Amino acid sequence: MTTVANTLQDMKEKFNPDAAAGLDVIFQLDIEDGDTYHIIVKNGTCEINEGASDDPSVTLIMNAETLDGIMTGEVDGMQAFMGGNLRAEGDVMLATKLSELFPID
Repeated sequence: MTTVANTLQDMKEKFNPDAAAGLDVIFQLDIEDGDTYHIIVKNGTCEINEGASDDPSVTLIMNAETLDGIMTGEVDGMQAFMGGNLRAEGDVMLATKLSELFPID
């Protein structure tokens, strides 16, 4: 089983700085069966931190299996959202940028 830490490390390695040009956003990941993390994407850089952000742009709430599935391409993010396995709070449209920022191989 893949851990959230492994999934986040994979995300960092897949990060596409070109897709992040001009962005200044914070994605918060509330992992229901794990911890909370926030990803700061700013001007082509990506920083992943443990814990909650004071002011996330969008918060994504899911379990670790859903996060791993989305990041490996085994789970479609929109289907997870429509099926209730992924919830979003804040600027929900930012969630659609994740596939550009962290492309699947």
